[in-house]
Amino acid sequence: MLTEGESIPRHMQRLFGLLPSSPRCKLCNSPFRGWGGFLMHLMGRDQSRYNPRYCQQCDRFEHPGGAVIVLTMLFADVRGSTTLAEQMGAHEFSKLMNRFFTVATDVLVKTDALVDRLLGDEAIGLYIPGMAGPEHPRRAIEAAQNLLQLTGHRDTKGPWLPVGIGVHTGAAFVGVVGGDQGSPQDFTALGDNVNITARLASSARTGEILISDAAYAASGLDLGELERRQLELKGKSEPTAVLVMRVSAD
Repeated sequence: MLTEGESIPRHMQRLFGLLPSSPRCKLCNSPFRGWGGFLMHLMGRDQSRYNPRYCQQCDRFEHPGGAVIVLTMLFADVRGSTTLAEQMGAHEFSKLMNRFFTVATDVLVKTDALVDRLLGDEAIGLYIPGMAGPEHPRRAIEAAQNLLQLTGHRDTKGPWLPVGIGVHTGAAFVGVVGGDQGSPQDFTALGDNVNITARLASSARTGEILISDAAYAASGLDLGELERRQLELKGKSEPTAVLVMRVSAD
């Protein structure tokens, strides 16, 4: 499922497609609304809480375990959130962050990422080959551009929220982690490449996307002459080379 996607019988897809109504699971075609959605609820095919484009049966995240796969990760980090929180009231700041999380979730879901986490001042998307397809690095980079645009970084007045993004492609453990049955569990990605992506995001300035060489090479994109930067990342003995893409007002 992680590398090639879920195999859904065609007769099941056709049958579910006859039931009302949209939105539907991208894999099995099961509806989430109307009386068709009610039938799917009885069958345990409610919308996944990780990506509402899939049902709970198709995401298969209820069992512990996972696999080491190559995927692309996107970490979007709000710059200067502590200062923003100090300057605004708690309610106003929470509304601002909720707006950001709504925009980020919409961008990630529409590009077939799994929303790994919306926490504090950061949004994390996992572009898993079995769901985002073989072009997952390109989709992540394009999602990063779109996210910065939607947070106002092309506005001549400046963004309504300052954001920096890191995008990296590499191997990581992806799956359900947690304790024994009945204890808290989570679907996430773990490993050195996850840490690298997080540090790219924390190093990105407002309106910047830091793209690792691995992600850019795998994307097949030609973004012209981009600035190259050498980063001294915590825990890495050698500098990490990245490409810097900026989204700013013309």
